[in-house]
Amino acid sequence: MKLTLWGTRGSVPAPGAGTARYGGNTSCAQVTLSDGTTIVLDAGTGIRALGLALDPPTAPIHILLTHLHLDHIQGLLFFAPFFRTEAEVTVWGPPSRGSLERLIGRYLSAPLSPVEVRELPSRPAFLACPAPEWEIGSAVVSAQLVVHRGPTLGYRITDGDSSLCYLPDHEPALGAQLDGLEDEWISGFALAEHASALIHDCQYWDDEYAVHRGWGHTGLTDALRFASRSGAERTLLFHHDPLHTDSELDRLAERAGDWWQAHGGDPDAIGMAIEGSELQI
Repeated sequence: MKLTLWGTRGSVPAPGAGTARYGGNTSCAQVTLSDGTTIVLDAGTGIRALGLALDPPTAPIHILLTHLHLDHIQGLLFFAPFFRTEAEVTVWGPPSRGSLERLIGRYLSAPLSPVEVRELPSRPAFLACPAPEWEIGSAVVSAQLVVHRGPTLGYRITDGDSSLCYLPDHEPALGAQLDGLEDEWISGFALAEHASALIHDCQYWDDEYAVHRGWGHTGLTDALRFASRSGAERTLLFHHDPLHTDSELDRLAERAGDWWQAHGGDPDAIGMAIEGSELQI
């Protein structure tokens, strides 16, 4: 699999000179499977540039939404393949009381949008993720509900011997310290365990997390503890706070590397998610 990051920011886009290196677009990652199938993880503002790169589309596109918070869907209206009649796009999302199309339609409708879902030329399919796993192209996709505000899924994509776990909005230590929990009681652990690569929420410094507990995101130490315990081969810290500039994220990366080495980890196995970067998994 090939991973390309198109948006690594959390909560709200943060463009500008101070965020140019790590990126200001909200969550979006592209996974190209061994058979050429394209899977898009979330549809934050980063999906706009991805859509232009895929236009015109030459193969089916699958968009996997973790949840429907605005920073994870606000790029949908600007996804170029939606406006191609020949495009084959399927949007997958978490189960809920209403249909996914109707819920997305709350955003893609007046007065928030000039275009309604029913008017999209590609006529995309909107489907709730089947449980516990299903096939997309050459991959098996697993989805599980994880700890975040509102129905939220984490994903694991397995293609041959390679696997990617995607947990961009996640608070696994809510209510209990990770060190005191058995593996099976840790949110998202089964998805992340021994993954080839893990993308995980790390929005806050620890002192910031202390005043944002319950907001659905993770502080640095908890993110590192989760990643270390999961045994993932490589971890990218993701969903950067919009208030964290490049220099702030440099400091966070340095602190993460020091913690990782102090706990016996390979320094090359931990890093920051950077918009525009690519990783062969």
